[in-house]
Amino acid sequence: MTRPLAGLRVLDLTRALSGPFSTMTLADLGADVIKVEPTPNGDMIRQWGPFDEDISVYYLSANRNKKGIGVDFRKPEGLAFIRKLALQSDIVVENFKVGTMASMGLSYESLSQEKPSLIMASISGFGSTGPARNWAGFDQIAQGYSGFMSLTGTPESGPTRVGTAIGDLTAGMWAVIGVLAAVIEMKASGKGQHVETSLLASLLSLLSVQGQRYLSVGEVPQPCGNVHPVIAPYGTFETSDGPINLAPATQEMWVRLCAVLKLDWLVADPRFVRNADRMTHRHALKEILEGALKQHPRMYWTPMMIEQGIPAGPINTLDDVFRDEQVLACNLVQTVEHARLGQLRQVALPVNMSNHDSNSVVSAPPVFGQDTLQVAIDIGISRDQIEQLMADGILYQADESKERERL
Repeated sequence: MTRPLAGLRVLDLTRALSGPFSTMTLADLGADVIKVEPTPNGDMIRQWGPFDEDISVYYLSANRNKKGIGVDFRKPEGLAFIRKLALQSDIVVENFKVGTMASMGLSYESLSQEKPSLIMASISGFGSTGPARNWAGFDQIAQGYSGFMSLTGTPESGPTRVGTAIGDLTAGMWAVIGVLAAVIEMKASGKGQHVETSLLASLLSLLSVQGQRYLSVGEVPQPCGNVHPVIAPYGTFETSDGPINLAPATQEMWVRLCAVLKLDWLVADPRFVRNADRMTHRHALKEILEGALKQHPRMYWTPMMIEQGIPAGPINTLDDVFRDEQVLACNLVQTVEHARLGQLRQVALPVNMSNHDSNSVVSAPPVFGQDTLQVAIDIGISRDQIEQLMADGILYQADESKERERL
């Protein structure tokens, strides 16, 4: 069964995480993604640990469903090869430092003159204009600059980064959304366009009510850990075997919570009658609630709370998550055969579409230079030219002797 973006060719000039995550998402949706990696070592992320055998799990996390080729970016012949490939693609995605594409002769303006329907997506750290346009795009720097870290952590810990590279990942997601919108417009008008986003922009877009608090009423939110900034009780509470999240967001839920915990007397206690009262006395309330919750484990309380209409759930570690019945039932982890690692489990695309197969993990992340010769053939490079480019070190093919038999 074909997937929704089948027929679209994407030239992936990205490295590290934000760009590869965006192009992997396009590949999961069916686009033919060709990932170009520079010789001699490929994407910088291949050098980042931890490693499965000698393969970076960072690389594995963001590069499935792609063809992989190795090209020498430093030589004119390599850039000419990439340009030819770009002009035979529908979409080009890059996350170089601002200005790098132009310096290589691959700017959107240059390419679109020859192919007006071309769509280019660019992801930078801080945007293509302004005083920080040339800053390197590293996730933790962007988390701090955007104010995101100022909201995360506790008063005791101070600002804390989110546990994944959320700026990279959301920038990649916004790039995909922009590309899909540009594809729809291109189908109607025949014209492509340049889509841009940045780690800074993506993180600001996620500030949500915290950002609006400042813009509307001038409040500067402070880190408040695992408690809700305006609702009590709402957050993380200890049980006999670890923490649980409880979110009784309404007065009715609060009353039902007291009943479940056999603490009905709290409802009439003047310290806890209204949400405003509970906010004032939230620390005392937490101690009382945990005194009851610590009588039983997390999964004793969780189904009981849910049955009473109180949102609740355990705080799982990843070993809990990847054996969880709900995660498995939703097909959120899928398995593919890797050329060197064998069976490789991956977190799947989190979108199901009724007209398409729910298995998004189709091919494993490529080894460096896995598909170079086939891609060169596909874009019309002659066999003699391919031989010369290989001999000159412009193109790199993994398992070269075996692949040469196809020439």
